[in-house]
Amino acid sequence: MKDLRAPRRVASLSAQLVDTLREQITSGAWPVGTRIPAEHDLVEQLGVGRTTVREALGALVHLGLLEARKGDGTYVRTSSEMHSVLMRRANTSRRSDVLELRAVLEEYASGLAALRRTEDDLNRLRHLLDEAEATADSPEMAAIAEIDTRFHQAVVSASGNTLLTEVYDVLSIAVTEQIGGTLWPSTTAAEHSLLHRRLVEAIAAQDEVGARHCATEIVKLTETGTERQK
Repeated sequence: MKDLRAPRRVASLSAQLVDTLREQITSGAWPVGTRIPAEHDLVEQLGVGRTTVREALGALVHLGLLEARKGDGTYVRTSSEMHSVLMRRANTSRRSDVLELRAVLEEYASGLAALRRTEDDLNRLRHLLDEAEATADSPEMAAIAEIDTRFHQAVVSASGNTLLTEVYDVLSIAVTEQIGGTLWPSTTAAEHSLLHRRLVEAIAAQDEVGARHCATEIVKLTETGTERQK
């Protein structure tokens, strides 16, 4: 007796449309922050029914990729489903939990960066380090946090692990939002700057252990500094 063959499953039209529209977002054809074509325009362009378009758009809104604004249209919120999910999770977590996860990712990524960094990575890190030190005297923590975020994103990017980089980029945004308005004592700011320079030196020297240690100490200092402001 021949084996029975299961019937082929064909995705619904709305599910296929979700994939089509998602590709528009992830490819950058519809950049983050832009308003997508109106519902009736999509119906005409795609040759599908209004109900199908509404179902597909609703699914993408639920995934966090799109945002429907009443009376204004539908906008691209993010190009990554993981970004949307992680941001929601991070924003509902305790700050200490977010910082601890950041410490784990930064420690490991800094060690990889020391092993894999290129000269272009080092040049970028040194440029960002100089920019951070030039901003260190700013009275607003928001300005310091913004350049600090870009610096650490560059460190993680130098690890060469694209998935780790994507996860960290989302987490770093959450950290910036949580501590962005906090003012630090001048002594904390000075130590923060020194640790960053030591981190770059360790990465340049391909000192994996030293880089991981510096990354951990930076996160500890961040947590200590922000705790003092509560």
